[in-house]
Amino acid sequence: MTVSPPSTASTASTGPSAGLAAPPSEPSAPSSEPSAPSCEPSAPSSEPSAPRAGTAAPTGRPDIVDLYLKHIGSGRAVMGRVMGGMAEVRSEGVWIHADDGRRFLDFGGYGVFIMGHRHPAVVEAVHRQIDTHPLASRVLLEPVAARAAQALAAHTPPGLDYVHFVNSGAEATEAALKLARAHGLTSVITTRSGFHGKTLGALSVTANTTYQTPFQPLLPDVTQVAYDDPADLEQALAAHRDRACVIVEPVQGEGGVRIPRPGYLGQVRALCRTYGALLVVDEIQTGMGRLGTWWGVDAEDVRPDVLLVGKGLSGGVVPVAAMVATAEAYAPFSRDPYLHTSTFGASPIACAAALATVRAMEEEDTVARAAALGPRILTAVRDVCAPYQGGLVREVRGRGLLIGIEFAEEQAVGELMLELISRGVLVNNSLNSTRVLRLTPPAVVEDSALDLFLTTLGAALRGTADRMTG
Repeated sequence: MTVSPPSTASTASTGPSAGLAAPPSEPSAPSSEPSAPSCEPSAPSSEPSAPRAGTAAPTGRPDIVDLYLKHIGSGRAVMGRVMGGMAEVRSEGVWIHADDGRRFLDFGGYGVFIMGHRHPAVVEAVHRQIDTHPLASRVLLEPVAARAAQALAAHTPPGLDYVHFVNSGAEATEAALKLARAHGLTSVITTRSGFHGKTLGALSVTANTTYQTPFQPLLPDVTQVAYDDPADLEQALAAHRDRACVIVEPVQGEGGVRIPRPGYLGQVRALCRTYGALLVVDEIQTGMGRLGTWWGVDAEDVRPDVLLVGKGLSGGVVPVAAMVATAEAYAPFSRDPYLHTSTFGASPIACAAALATVRAMEEEDTVARAAALGPRILTAVRDVCAPYQGGLVREVRGRGLLIGIEFAEEQAVGELMLELISRGVLVNNSLNSTRVLRLTPPAVVEDSALDLFLTTLGAALRGTADRMTG
C-alpha cells in the first residue's frame, strides 16, 4: 500500500492490536468439495471476529510471512505481518476466507470483483474449458476467443469491433501504445495522477514519480496535462499536431476517484479530432459496469478510437484483459497478426472466463444493478462519514460502485484500513492519491452485507478518530 503502515514495533503498543492475544490456531481442513458461491452472509455471531492488525500469525501451519520474506520480498512480508499475518485461502460472493478460519467482507479487490468471487457461471465455464482445451496451439483458429470477442464487442461503443485479448490491464495499455506507434503517432499525452499500469510503456504514462523514477529513462516524448482541463490538453495537442496519442480515464480510480465535470470526455474527443490525435480511453477499472454503465464513456456518448478493458472482464476467476479498437485504428494489427503477439494472450481458458462473464452480466442485468446500488452506497457512506466531515474526512465522492473517501491527513488512510481489517472488512488505498481510501464493492452485495459494512465503517471511523486525536 502507498500509505506506510505502522512498524511492527509500534503497532504492538499503539496500533489497533494493542493488548490483544494471537488469533486461535487453524481449524481442521475444509472439505475438498467447495461450497456453492454465495453473497449472503451468515449470522455475524457465528463468525469469529477478524484478527487485529499486527497480531502474530496463526499457529499450527507454515509461517507464510516467513516464506514471503525468504522468496517474495521483505516489504510485502512486513506488510503482511502488520495486517495480521493471515493468508487468504478461499472465497465466494462478497467473502474472502483466511487460513485461521476468519472471513472478510471484500469491498476492495482493486475493482476486479464486480461479479463477486467465483461467480458460479464463470467457474463452470472455466472448469469446462480446462476439461476440454485450456491452452491453444496458436496455429489453428480458436473458437472461444472469437465468441468472446463477439460478445464483448456487442457492448462496446458503436464501431469498436476489433478485440485484442491480453492477460492484464498493463498489457492492454502496452498494446494501445504500440498500436499508436504503428500509425506513426510517437508522442503520448497523459493526465496527472492517471494510472495505466507499471510495465515500462504503461509506466511511462502512469504519472507518479514514485513509480517512475527508479526506471528512468522511460518512453520519450510523453507530456502530462491536468485532468479535467481541456485548455491544458489543447495546448499540448497543438504542440504535437498529427503525431499524438491521448490516454485518459473517465474517472481516475487510482488517482483518488477523481470525477471530471460533465462534458469533459466529449471535449477530449473533439480536441483529438481537431488535432489528429488517437484517443485511448482506459476503462480497465471503470468499465464492465463499475460506474453503473457498461463504460464510463457511455455517460457522454463518446466513442474513443481504442478502449482498454480489464479487471471485471475476468469474472473474478481468470486474469484477462483486452484492447478494443475501431477498424481504422486496428488496421496495422489486423493486417499483420504477428506484429504484436503474446503466448498466453487470448488463451481458451481466459476467453472462456470473459465470455461467461459477459453472458452472466447480460442475464443478471449487472450494469443496472450497479447503477441502482451505487447511489445507495454513496449516500449511506456519506451519512456514516458526516460526523467527521470538515475534520478527519474531507470529502466522499463516487460514481456507481467506485467510491472514494478523502481524508485531511494521509495517515488516516492507513489507520482506517487497519481498523477495517481488524473488524473483518477489506478496502483499498489509492496508489496515486495517498489521502483517499477507495471502495469497489461488488454488484452482488446483499442488504445484510451492506448493513454490516456500514456498521463496521462507522466503528472503524470512531476508532481512527480517537487514535488520531487522542
